[in-house]
Amino acid sequence: MSTERKMEGKADEVVGKAKEGAGRLTDDEQLQAEGKGDQVKGGLKQAGEKVKEAVEKAKDAITGE
Repeated sequence: MSTERKMEGKADEVVGKAKEGAGRLTDDEQLQAEGKGDQVKGGLKQAGEKVKEAVEKAKDAITGE
């Protein structure tokens, strides 16, 4: 699941960049803002998964698994 969530996050970032670019081209500030929001959402998904992985590794190191 972790890899899947990271890929979802990356996809959100890519879609967000496209929206932001389209908003710039069309002078649509709302679309630009949506794109930036999508990029942030994607980054947060990826960061959350990295934290989960780090916690799992730390738990495994402590328990010796």
